[in-house]
Amino acid sequence: MDARDKQLLRSLRLELCTEVLVDGIVIQYLYQEGILTDSHVQEIKSQTTSQRKTMMLLDILPTRGPKAFDAFLDSLQEFPWVKEKLIMKRKEMTVQDPADVTEIAPCILKTSPTDQQLNKLARRLGPEWEHIVLCLGLSHTDIYRCKVNHPHNLQSQIVAAFVLWRQRLGKKATIQSLQASLMAEEVDPTLIQYMLE
Repeated sequence: MDARDKQLLRSLRLELCTEVLVDGIVIQYLYQEGILTDSHVQEIKSQTTSQRKTMMLLDILPTRGPKAFDAFLDSLQEFPWVKEKLIMKRKEMTVQDPADVTEIAPCILKTSPTDQQLNKLARRLGPEWEHIVLCLGLSHTDIYRCKVNHPHNLQSQIVAAFVLWRQRLGKKATIQSLQASLMAEEVDPTLIQYMLE
């Protein structure tokens, strides 16, 4: 899923939770189209309220590849007003052209990010953080430990994962490798700039 669509889902998250009931066709359609797996469907259905089910779906969707957003739009047959709103908002949003992103000096790219910079980055990341730290070389076990150590605070989980990455790789844990993993996950490239400000 591209950065614009992830951002769109994040910005309309609460609204979608009140509008869309995922119990109906939505989940079944996404399952049929191969966007959701059996375990995803079970995870969503295990949530206690309709809103939590929708939130769980919105957490899973950005991780399900480039076709996920369009398939989600197609699944909203029972909610044409929501579909129209998403399409309208999507047209309004323009993703910043990579040419607009200011170059970061090579000497900065070779340095390791500070705790403060990692904290700033963690504030801006959503569910995609797990894939980013996997790209950086952490394992699923490492992610699980970060979640267990900080069960009620997503930002602390993310910071813990980045700090673990920095400890393991030492001088190789550079802003450049962090930038590469963010780009691999199609995260907004301006995040690195924000982190360095």
